[in-house]
Amino acid sequence: MQTNYFQQLTQDLKQQGTGTPQLILDVKTYQYNLDVVRSKLPTQLKPRLVVKSLANMQLLKLASEKLTTQRFMLFHLPHIAEIMQTFEQADILLGKPMPIRAVELSYQNTAQHNIYIQWLIDDLGRLQQYLELAQRLGIRLNVNIEIDVGLHRGGVQNPQQFVALLKLIQQNSTHLKLSGLMGYDAHVAKLPKIITSPAKSYQQSQQTYQHYKATLQQQFPDLWHDGLCLNGGGSPTFMQHCQQSVCNDLAFGSMLVKPSDFDLDHLSELKCALWIATPVLKVLPYSQLPGLELMNHLPHHYQALFVYGGYWRADYIYPEKSRPHVLYGRSSNQEMLQVPMQCDIHVDDYVFLRPTQSEAIIPQFAQLYAYVQRTFEIWNSFRE
Repeated sequence: MQTNYFQQLTQDLKQQGTGTPQLILDVKTYQYNLDVVRSKLPTQLKPRLVVKSLANMQLLKLASEKLTTQRFMLFHLPHIAEIMQTFEQADILLGKPMPIRAVELSYQNTAQHNIYIQWLIDDLGRLQQYLELAQRLGIRLNVNIEIDVGLHRGGVQNPQQFVALLKLIQQNSTHLKLSGLMGYDAHVAKLPKIITSPAKSYQQSQQTYQHYKATLQQQFPDLWHDGLCLNGGGSPTFMQHCQQSVCNDLAFGSMLVKPSDFDLDHLSELKCALWIATPVLKVLPYSQLPGLELMNHLPHHYQALFVYGGYWRADYIYPEKSRPHVLYGRSSNQEMLQVPMQCDIHVDDYVFLRPTQSEAIIPQFAQLYAYVQRTFEIWNSFRE
């Protein structure tokens, strides 16, 4: 199926493509992934789309419509303006704490007073900075507390830190409002199984989350309410959250286009929808290495291709068994590939790569070429 698919895609690109590297989105596969995700989500878990992983407005629109959500997680402040212009009911949660200067400029440069933004707070010093800014601007900031549920990338790490933050919010209710908690559990799928199983690691992260939730409910009943955003997840733990979760708000993005870093057992139902296509510039009968011309007389099992561009965070996937030459080295200008000798490939044909991450690849391309029914629609990506 893959061979026929890429052969057909090559023919369509030869007729309709740009003759330059293009980022291809298979729309049918993307919609299939959205259907799978919608079927798995329990009603008590509200989906939140991670914008950095789907940094293209049409991608976000399709997902927003299919999953009935206008909840977004942002990691880059310029994306706020993009979301504001398109989604009137946007609920924005920052996925990382922002430097106070960036927050201040953000309020100066855009009329953000009418949209709902949850600023992520990781420690007492940052919360004090945000409080001072809110007092100076005469506004009330929604703050979401980052809790460490096992990733150890910062955030609240013990009850004393947590209580100190909540007390400061409680004492300054004119300028600060608690909007929820955020506990990111990316470590669950990445820890070697010799250390702990994903199931046990997930259970431990949930117990930690529940502990902070209980502390909030019991010690600060005036700050607690059912509308708080209890965010968790990430694509690698999506299915586990769907089965059982302390959270009511689940962030994900990358898995919807399924780059190879997300080839996990829990996500096996989802399919890759994102490809890099790049044209062949040169075809040589075999690899010729500078300074090692004597090797030209040895038997050769691979022909050599030079392609337009290269060195992306992606793996060559078609033609099958194509790979960069270990000795020749990598190039982002004209990368050399070794391709099996029997492969029938010519100048102006295309080779295809599968990205390892969507967030690393989408911003490198000005447009997504949405492939649907053998034609291409151009979707502009976020460039900042």
